[in-house]
Amino acid sequence: MMLSAIRDYLQQRGEASLADISRHLDADSDAVRGMLEQWERKGRVERRKVKAECGSSCNRCDPSSMELYVWRGGKRSS
Repeated sequence: MMLSAIRDYLQQRGEASLADISRHLDADSDAVRGMLEQWERKGRVERRKVKAECGSSCNRCDPSSMELYVWRGGKRSS
């Protein structure tokens, strides 16, 4: 169930941070990361690291907001 919910959310948005996906699913970010790793292994999702907009490395940003996931599996036909 969670795998398909993640797929649907990313297909709709194209890309989203781990924090956004976790909020959308009301799920723990570590659990969501595990599901995203399954999509990565299948070649459907690409994980990207995002740099802090402020340009510093103070580590005050939420780490889950710094992980961006991009859907690579194409659009689902209706």
